[in-house]
Amino acid sequence: MLSQLPPRERQIVDLLYEGGARTVSDICDALPDRLTGSAVRAMLKRLEDKGFVRREESDRGFLFSPTLPDSQARRTALSQVVRTFFNGSPVSAASALLGMAQQPDAHELDELEAMIARARKARASGE
Repeated sequence: MLSQLPPRERQIVDLLYEGGARTVSDICDALPDRLTGSAVRAMLKRLEDKGFVRREESDRGFLFSPTLPDSQARRTALSQVVRTFFNGSPVSAASALLGMAQQPDAHELDELEAMIARARKARASGE
């Protein structure tokens, strides 16, 4: 979904996920390349029409925020990465992520073990 957006629109949505609701001025200030307020407003209007962004009135003007919860957006983006780079295998992706970690600390390893235990339990109860 988000990956299908043009790069500039995606950049704006990413800013909204990173920093929460923002005004047009806030977005303009946060973009690495300067864009006019009218250009940003036009992109926000397109994003709103596509269903990616919503706007609400505030004392500072309109505040724009993403429509999808960040957890759902992360899941969608990660699913696409897993499909594209790991032939759809979450296990291969998890292995690559573990390989990236220099030395996972004990807490992180405990969390992973707990997640695996929950997945095993859910699988056993679903059989």
